[in-house]
This record gives sequence, structure tokens and C-alpha cells, in this order.
Amino acid sequence: MKTFLENKIVRFLLSGGIAALVFSICPPCLSKVVLGGVLLTLLILINGAAFFARFSWLTHGARILVGCLFIFSGFIKSNDPSGFSYKLEEYFEVFAADLSNFHFLVSFFDLLKSASLFLAIFICTFEVALGFMLLVGVRIRLTLWLLLLMNVFFTFLTFYSACFNKVTHCGCFGDAIQLTPWQSFGKDLVLDILITVLWIGEGHIRSLLGTFFGNLATVLIIAGSIAFPVYAWYYLPPIDFRPYAPGKNLCEEMKQGPHYKAAKYESLLIYRNKQTKQTQEFTQKNYPWQDTLHWEWADTKTKLLEAGVDEPKITDFKITDPDSGDNMTDSVLGNKDYYFLLVAMELGEKKKDKYEPRKAYLKVQGRINDFVALCDKDKKKFYGLTSAALPEIGDFRHEVQAMYPYLNADQTVLKTMIRSNPGLMLMKGCEVIANWPYHALPSYNDVKEKYFKSGK
Repeated sequence: MKTFLENKIVRFLLSGGIAALVFSICPPCLSKVVLGGVLLTLLILINGAAFFARFSWLTHGARILVGCLFIFSGFIKSNDPSGFSYKLEEYFEVFAADLSNFHFLVSFFDLLKSASLFLAIFICTFEVALGFMLLVGVRIRLTLWLLLLMNVFFTFLTFYSACFNKVTHCGCFGDAIQLTPWQSFGKDLVLDILITVLWIGEGHIRSLLGTFFGNLATVLIIAGSIAFPVYAWYYLPPIDFRPYAPGKNLCEEMKQGPHYKAAKYESLLIYRNKQTKQTQEFTQKNYPWQDTLHWEWADTKTKLLEAGVDEPKITDFKITDPDSGDNMTDSVLGNKDYYFLLVAMELGEKKKDKYEPRKAYLKVQGRINDFVALCDKDKKKFYGLTSAALPEIGDFRHEVQAMYPYLNADQTVLKTMIRSNPGLMLMKGCEVIANWPYHALPSYNDVKEKYFKSGK
């Protein structure tokens, strides 16, 4: 990289050629003005590297911004590794579907999906470690390479998501700050520029702790960056940004704000020209549905025209009876007394036509059954919530001798309600009082002593 920046002719020809190539293949979804501005900025920085390298404050400003942003991003996702792993699964499902003609890639993305939790923890640790190494000045050349490669990859990922409307929330900052795909892509473009500034001013970056203590501090940071998300996965997020967090009122979270304005969308119909094989976007007012000689339908996508204002934080919470299909939401949330919800996204797997409950349930089901018996004694309601179908619910209840009713809810909603499968929630009316993962289920007497008698 240093040789590239010092050779003016090679630098100009190569950077200009790459910029021209990228600009020429700019897809319709991306503004050429925006892309041109970013490419021009990068060209000026790269070809004026000798000039910009004089300003140490420029390097250190970029160093602080990039380092702090990577640490913040990694920490926020570490706080909720399960939520981040769900987002990774969503990306892997999208890529597997879009590349379905390549069976080896589908298998690869399926493998990544099964390892999503491990990857989530790894990425969080990687981000925090790189941010710290940059700020402290540890192994700068390696750090800059890893920062560049990682951010270029995320730039592509967010661009693909935004352009093709695949994943509507990138998960860059978890549930704390929800960015749209285009906002996330813009953030990555700014980071690309800042990392370029860091490469130009690499000579100004010095170690703040020395080699030995810098390496020691990095090892300790990495160890802590691994331990924190593991703890958050095992015991639920320490800082809960979800609308189902303890202290939240679900009925209030489902209400529209005082300045509510619904989002506006437009359906875009993508048709392929039979002669040129090129695709073109049409609206429902001008699509060539009659011209079957020249056009054929290729795809349909939804475009956000105007973002909503003061929208409800919860829009898809609905509880139904798996037997009758009746809506039970008001009936459950209308209970003014304390009650419990055992959130179970999936009850088990079917293998060779034999139903096998998950090990997590078998590990704690005895304690749950004892818990339910004490609830019945005190006349406290206890419900199971699952996305499973009625036959699976029946088989599961028989298998584990579950003496409490199961109701249905959407799996995505259940994943959002609690980051544990299963997980227990204590409710009072619409208010979430407390929640626990299956790893750390409380005894009924402890819950009764802490919450019922205290009036919490």
C-alpha cells in the first residue's frame, strides 16, 4: 500500500481506472451523484497523499472516529449476541435464496447459518479488538489491513441489502440504533474514506503503550470481548433495548405516537427485455403488461417513498389459540394479576418421522413443571408461547408432561420477546416485570418473595 501511494503515475492510473470502472457499472438504485462524490473524494485523497499526510491532526481525528465507532459497534452487538446472530441468519438466508442455482454455495451459507452465534461473537470481538488496537497503536499495519478488508466487505453487504431491499435493518448497532440499509451503506462509505485517511497518515500513528504492554492490553481486551457476549448470551442482554424489556408496557409500545404518520410504499415491477435481456423498473401505472412480445416479468419489489413518523414500536404482536385460531391477545394481556409466559420459539425437530424435543427443554422441563404446579396452587396463569403447529404442540406436551396450555405467536416476535429458547417472562397486565433464560430459571418461591410480596 505504501509503494502504491508513493508512485504517482501508477497511483493516478490505477485509482482513476478503478474509479471509472466502478462509476460505469453504477446500478440504477444508487445515485451517480453520491457515488461520483465518494469516488472523487477517494481520488483526491489517494493522489494527494503526500499533501494530506502532512496534517497529523487529520490522521488522529480519523483514528479516534474509526476506533471509537468500531468499539461502540462491537460492544452494542456484544450486548445482544443472539439478536445479532438472528440478523446474520437473515443475511445467510438471503444469499442462499439468491444463489440457489449454485448448490455448493447454498450448502456453504446453510453451514454459516448453523454457526451464526459463533460468528456473531467472533465479529463483535473482532470489531472491539480492531478499534482498541487502532486507538492504542498496536500492530498498525495489520490493524489497517484488517479494518480496510472488513469495512469493504460490510460496504458490499449493506449496498446489496439496500439496493435489492433484502434486509431492512442491518443490525450494525443492534436494537440501540436502528439504521436503514441506505443509512448503513452511507456510514460504511464514510468509514471507507476515513480508513483511507488512516493509510495516508500511517506514519503519524505511534504506540501509546509500547510493544509489550500494548500486546498485553490487546490480549486482555480480546478476552473481555469474548467473555462479555458469552455472558450476555447465557444470562440475556445486560442492557435491553427491545420493546419487550422488563419495565416496558406492551400495550403502550403498540400505540401510535402523537404525531403518527404511516410510511408510504410503492410497488416496483421489474420487467426483462426479451431482446436485450436488460431489466427495467416500472410502476403499476406504466408497466408493459400488454407488450408480451418485448417484455417479460422478472421481479417485484417494494420501495419506501416516505418513512413513517411516530410508528408503534410493536406492530406484529398477536397471540392466537392453535386449536380454534381465535385471537387471544386481549384476553392474555387483560389479566390484571401476575402471570407467566414461557416463550418457546421452536419445540423440537422432526427426524425420520420421530419427534425429538430439544435438549434445552429436557434439561429444564422438570423444573418448569414444578414451577407450574406452584402457579396453579396460587392461581397464577402460566402459558406457553410457540410458533409450532398444533400436532407438534400435542406431541411435545405429551412427551414432557406439560400441564399448561400453549398459544401461538409469530416466530420472529418470539425471538424478539426474549433471547432464550425457552425463556420465561413474568407479566402483569401489559407490563413486563422480569424475564429469565432457561439457563437461570428462578424458583417459584424466589419470584413470589421478590415480586409478589414487594408489589413490583
